[in-house]
Formats: sequence, structure tokens, C-alpha cells
Amino acid sequence: MGYSLDFGWLADATGAIARGAATTILLIAVTTLAGTFLSILGAAGRRNGPLLLKRAIGVYVEIIRNTPFLVQLFFIFFGLPSIGIRLDPLLAAMLAMTLNMAAYTIEIVGAGLDAVPRGQTEAALALGLRPRQVFVKIVLPQALKVIYPALTSQIIIMMLESAVVSQIAVRELTYEADMLQARTFRAFETYFVVTIVYLVLSVGLRRLLVSGGRRALGAGVS
Repeated sequence: MGYSLDFGWLADATGAIARGAATTILLIAVTTLAGTFLSILGAAGRRNGPLLLKRAIGVYVEIIRNTPFLVQLFFIFFGLPSIGIRLDPLLAAMLAMTLNMAAYTIEIVGAGLDAVPRGQTEAALALGLRPRQVFVKIVLPQALKVIYPALTSQIIIMMLESAVVSQIAVRELTYEADMLQARTFRAFETYFVVTIVYLVLSVGLRRLLVSGGRRALGAGVS
């Protein structure tokens, strides 16, 4: 049985694909900013906070890292309404992605903090800097420079995992692809085009992160 490729529907579908890609970009932008911020706080708290905080962060990391992202997403979107907390699908997706990313990047940032020689902290304290100043101005910039390639890879992974949020009707790229193939009955062509779009987004995001990292952290970023 032969199969003839037909991309004639693509002209009418460009708008839907563009809207889906824009939503995917929004999701990863929010997730990157919020997730990185939480991971810095979490990594610092896990190393310098009180014992109860260290244990709480450790439990959070283990729960998130050892359960499927889809289950976490469903818990937030379908489970929380049972106790009176109802979230918009887009907001639920952002929250789930942020919590998931933060759990992984806490370990990444923590490894960077451990890589900074303790002598630099001791020298900064001896010069009269406060502990918070030492962390923000001395330790954190060096740690981020060390872990930036791993952090970049984690951001790319989260962008690809954003396809899962189509399961709660977030109109991102995969959701739009599902709707298009259901209307056109051209599953091969639809997912081929969307695969190319994801590839372009991944390459473009990686280049953006690398160039931004080089400007912000120095030439050591790659």
C-alpha cells in the first residue's frame, strides 16, 4: 500500500504551530528563571541551612527525582483541586515544570558550590565580607561558571519535557500537533514538521544560552 506525502495543509496550520511554539518558549522561559532561582536557594540551604531545612530539601529532591514528571503534573492539576486549590492549565504546567527542574538543578548547583575552593570563602570572610556577600559575590559566580554546561543541558531537557503538559490541555507545540493531525489525518507529516520545529528550538535555545553565558560568566562557558 503506497503513501503519498502531502504538506498542502501546512499553509493553513502555520499559525497554530507558531502559537504552540510561542507557548513552549514561554513555558521554558518561566521555568528557567524560576527553577534556577529555586535551585540556588535550595543548594545553599542544603549546605548551610539548619538541619530541618537540609532534610526537607533532601526529601523534596528525592521525591521529585524518583517519580515521573507526568505523575507530578497530574497531582498538581487534578490532585490539588481535591483540597480546594485549582490552577489554570498553563499555571499548573509552569509550577510542575519549575518544581521538577529545581529538584535536578539543586544537585547541579550544589556540585558547583562544592567545586569552589573553601579557601576563597575563608579569605573573603577574613577581609570582612558578610556570609551572604561571600556567597553572592565570590562563591556563586564561580559555581555557575563550573556548572553552566550541565545547567544548559537541563534547560534543554525541560523544554523537550514540556510536551507532556499537552496532557492537561496546555496549547503548546505538541498539543497543537495532536489537534492538527486529528483534523488532517496526516500524522506523519504533522509530527515530521513538529520534530523539525523542536530541533530548531533546541539548537536556538542552546546557542542563546551559550552566548548569554559567555557574556555573563566569562569565556570559560561552552
